[in-house]
Amino acid sequence: MSGAGSDAVALMMREGSQAELNSVIGRDQVNLIEEAPGIARDADGPLVSPELYVIVDGIKKGTGGKANIPLRGLDARGMAMRGNMQLLEGRMFTPGTNEMIVGAGILREFDGFQLGNEIRFGKNVWTVVGVFSTGGNVFESELWADAKMIQSHYNRGSSYQTIRAQLENPGNLEPLKAYIDAEPQLNLELKTESAYFAEQGKQLQYMAIFGRVISFIMALGALAGALNTMYTSVADRAKEIATLRALGFGNFSAFCGTIAEALVLAAAGGLLGSLAAFVFFDGLNASTLGGSFTQVVFSFDMSPDLFVQGAVLALLIGFLSGFFPAWRAARMPVIVAFRNGA
Repeated sequence: MSGAGSDAVALMMREGSQAELNSVIGRDQVNLIEEAPGIARDADGPLVSPELYVIVDGIKKGTGGKANIPLRGLDARGMAMRGNMQLLEGRMFTPGTNEMIVGAGILREFDGFQLGNEIRFGKNVWTVVGVFSTGGNVFESELWADAKMIQSHYNRGSSYQTIRAQLENPGNLEPLKAYIDAEPQLNLELKTESAYFAEQGKQLQYMAIFGRVISFIMALGALAGALNTMYTSVADRAKEIATLRALGFGNFSAFCGTIAEALVLAAAGGLLGSLAAFVFFDGLNASTLGGSFTQVVFSFDMSPDLFVQGAVLALLIGFLSGFFPAWRAARMPVIVAFRNGA
């Protein structure tokens, strides 16, 4: 979600709205925004995209259960504001028809949205004419169709829910904000698109917290297992350690040898675990409930950074699990070790 927004795009919703779903904006307000300062323009006029956001049902692959999917109404200007949007298959929808294009994430996670399929939402039948990608961000969890057709089918009149506007200067909202504050008909909340999605992403932080809690519990289990292994290893090889001590190796050498053993075992275990995670989870598709009560589709990505984090955590567990057994090996009296090893 954090990668979906842009500082070059302003997003406006009704004042007090926490998400697109509970915002309503009239056509008269859209007309006023099109005259606002600070908005980029081209030969066809201001770069403004009024958009609709409605919820439809989808059938999840595997489980067969129903889930909410966002159907977004927009036009060519709105699509152009998603700078990384590209058509993977098919063609764009034709304005004024019941055609739609689907995000690549929808295609991976839900049944029935293949190119050429006809899909019924209530009394209306839509035809899938294209599949698009936006670089893996949250827009790939949406269906896109002509805004005017959605207004007609869902009895929205001439209303919208959000207005997107291309800024003349990326990140500079001041001219537009001053205009909105001075115009009594515009009860709109203004922020950059990137700021909006950053706020929406915070609502999914429970996933990261849950993951860290599970990781912590598993790390404690791994630490307990590794401690037991290393204590057993030191006890089983007490005679060998004592022999080395008797031959002149010092306490520090015994300590370092045991620590090295623990680190090598931890590194091997960490590598094996990382490879298993890569084989079974890299590229795996999943979805969860987002801030607008709709599904956010995402893929697991075993990046090099995650491999590094796994290696560091494994070595930390290895060091902690080897420290106390190594301390015991270094301080064990030689005579006791020979007697215990006999």
